[in-house]
Amino acid sequence: MLKKEEIAYFNYSRNENKKFWRRVEEVPNFKNKSVLDFGCGHGALSIDIALLGAKFVHGIDLEDKPLEFANKNLIKNYKHLNNIKFQKLNILDSNINQKFDYVVSKDTFEHTNHLPEVLQKIYNILNVGGRAYLGFGPLYNFYNGDHGRLNMYLPWFHLLFKEKFLINRINKKENLNIKTIQDLGLSKYSFAEYKNFFKNSSFRILFFKTNLSDNPISFVFNALSKIKIFEEFCTYNIYCILEK
Repeated sequence: MLKKEEIAYFNYSRNENKKFWRRVEEVPNFKNKSVLDFGCGHGALSIDIALLGAKFVHGIDLEDKPLEFANKNLIKNYKHLNNIKFQKLNILDSNINQKFDYVVSKDTFEHTNHLPEVLQKIYNILNVGGRAYLGFGPLYNFYNGDHGRLNMYLPWFHLLFKEKFLINRINKKENLNIKTIQDLGLSKYSFAEYKNFFKNSSFRILFFKTNLSDNPISFVFNALSKIKIFEEFCTYNIYCILEK
């Protein structure tokens, strides 16, 4: 039985896919191509790519509940698609023998630890000339970069306190036992670190843009991000295309 709220989120995500492709400024020709969806979640992006005629789409994630929905939804509503697979898989701990023409990842890299190693793994599993299409945010140093998971309520407050205080507070408030901020699924990488990770990776950077949004208030942050002292705290997302 698929829950209404999960179906609603899946449909919302499919609508968000249109923004993703608009922001990277191109939709690849997926016809007869193999695609890895890194951080597939509920499977919306994987489904759309499969419907565009991909030869094979492998959606991977670490979260059980979204994957459970993705597989149930696939069986119930997209059983005609025999070119797609959803699987719980850690890309760093698993041997992926298959090569892919494309890797896509939407709203995942802000949650991804060990990113240099992940980028190298993605590079290794791509065919020569293969591309990775990435879009993610908000970044940790933005005003809501904790994704609400630290319950700090006010903008940028998660940056004003030491990590030990934040961890003790959220453990007490939510009856948790986390040891680090990363245990909440937040990578904590700064904008400067992301730029260095991409620059120092094996990839060729074909496209790199930040602060792409349809929110009418975003122009304020876009303007402030151009001032060096505010750049780190007013850059909220990254969209890029990397090529092997």
